[in-house]
Amino acid sequence: MKQPSKFSRYSMFALLYFAQGAVLSYFTALNAIYLLSFGLSMSQIGLISGIALTPFVLKIFLGILSDRVNLLKFGHRKPYIIMGLILQAVCLVIVPFINPGKDFALYGLMAFLVMTGMALYDTTTDGLALDTTPENEAGKIQGIMVGGRAMGVVVLSSLIGVLAQKVSWTAAFWLLAILSLIPLILVVGFKEPPRRPEQKFEWKAFEAFKHWPIIALGLLGALYSLIINAANEIINPFLQSSFGISVMMAGFFTTVWGIGVVIGGITGGPLTDKIGQRRAVEIALMISFISVAIFSFTPTASIAWPLVFIFGLAFGYYETVYFAISMRKSDPRIAASMFSILMAIANIGTGVGLPIAGLLADSVGYRWTFAIIAGLNLLAIPLLPSIFGRTKKS
Repeated sequence: MKQPSKFSRYSMFALLYFAQGAVLSYFTALNAIYLLSFGLSMSQIGLISGIALTPFVLKIFLGILSDRVNLLKFGHRKPYIIMGLILQAVCLVIVPFINPGKDFALYGLMAFLVMTGMALYDTTTDGLALDTTPENEAGKIQGIMVGGRAMGVVVLSSLIGVLAQKVSWTAAFWLLAILSLIPLILVVGFKEPPRRPEQKFEWKAFEAFKHWPIIALGLLGALYSLIINAANEIINPFLQSSFGISVMMAGFFTTVWGIGVVIGGITGGPLTDKIGQRRAVEIALMISFISVAIFSFTPTASIAWPLVFIFGLAFGYYETVYFAISMRKSDPRIAASMFSILMAIANIGTGVGLPIAGLLADSVGYRWTFAIIAGLNLLAIPLLPSIFGRTKKS
């Protein structure tokens, strides 16, 4: 069977993550503003965010399913990707008909289902990348995927803000539904390669998680994810509360953030290969600490523009470094499972961080919340010798 070209494979991964970024641009930047318009508190919004991200914590089960089950003989990855995209699109069509103020639980359920579809195609896309990518291209493919997702944020965040303000939120949600289906053009025509003998699923491969370097890597993922996503959730509400920015302006801020993520993602892989993984993480920690902490002292919205860009740079760079390291450490026998476990651990951090950020913002204010979140970066320092010291010796 003729294997797909590298260009078509990279294009498919980029487009899948572009669609994911488009939806995430709403959930990470505009969902809070949308729900505030219905009279919800930041604590309730944090709860909704935590519920919506639950499927990403449960990605391990989706990974095991994909690794073990060749669905209807159509493949271990492709049919799950198609199912996830369709589920996401259908739910996005329904969302604008739900009033979150009156039907809080129903909106939470729909957000959960949207993210379940995303988690399904996200996990199996990662598995397909692991199955088809040589080890020396791990950084590059992760940079393409992180960059593609961020590009979705860049393109859609401003557009969604304009649609929401000038047309309607319904138009914004339906645009996201259409974009969810576009990757099917490449996915349906993609020929998934047969699994090699060394990729045969084996339960004993999970013994890798007994080793402290892998555990420490997972903890680093949870911590970085908590920090960058908790900070990202409250940036636009902070700017709206402090400086009165509009929904449309919030979309523009998210675009600037997304440009930073694209640059951080695209450069993260090659730079990590050049300077080494440990040094790359140390740089990400430093940029993350500075870019989050300085929001506590932001006097005007105009000064926030470069800060949002730098924060996006740290976001994309940090994600690419962590994803590339996790990709290289994933056992091919349980590729999607192991990678999804590491991602699920990271997403636990997000699931914890988002409600905490909302509660802190309500109780101590946005500025102190940024300071507290920034300080959490320091907790990653003791993990670095465990991850990179032992890895280097081995």
